[in-house]
Amino acid sequence: MPYLDLSFRALSVLHKSRYLFNQHGFQSVGVDHIIKEAELPKATFYNYFHSKQRLIEMCLNFQKDALKEEVRSLIYTHEDLTLHEKLKRIFFLHANLEGLYHLLFKAIFEIEKLYPKAYQVVVEYRNWLINEIYKLLLTKIPNASKKDAYMFLFVIDGAMVQLLGNNSVDDRNVLLEYILKNIATN
Repeated sequence: MPYLDLSFRALSVLHKSRYLFNQHGFQSVGVDHIIKEAELPKATFYNYFHSKQRLIEMCLNFQKDALKEEVRSLIYTHEDLTLHEKLKRIFFLHANLEGLYHLLFKAIFEIEKLYPKAYQVVVEYRNWLINEIYKLLLTKIPNASKKDAYMFLFVIDGAMVQLLGNNSVDDRNVLLEYILKNIATN
C-alpha cells in the first residue's frame, strides 16, 4: 500500500477514519460523519478514496501492514526471546482493545457481506499470521501442526471477545497459559 503517495490531508482522513471505525463500527460511521470530523469537503473525500469501501480497505491495509511489521519484528529480530516469550508478546499485541488488531477483529463481524474486498484484507492477514505462528512453532517444536497455529489464533479471538464483553474479569493470562501449555505438550 503506497501510503507515501497520499497527501498529508488524505493520511489525516485515513487516520481519523480508523479511529472512528474503531470506536463506533463500520456501519455506524458514514461518509458524512467522516467528512464532518475530518473537516473535508465531500468531493475531496471522493477524490482521495472514491468510496467508503475503498476507504475501509485502505484502513484495514494500514492496520494489517503495521501488525505484520510488529509480528515480524517479534519473531525475527528478538533472538534473545524464547518461543513462549515470543508467543506471549504476539498474543498481547493482538489481544488488546487499544492495539492494531482490534479494527481487523471488528471487521470480521461487520463487513463480510457489505465490503467483501475489504474483508479479504482481514482474511489475508489471518492466514499470514497462522503461517507465521506455524513456522515459529516449528523452530522449537518439530511435531507442531498447523492446528496449533489455528488454535493460537482462536485463543486470541476468544480473548478479544472476552475483552469486548461485559465481563469485568480479564482472563487473557488464563487463556494464554492454557494454549502455551497445550502447545508445549505436543
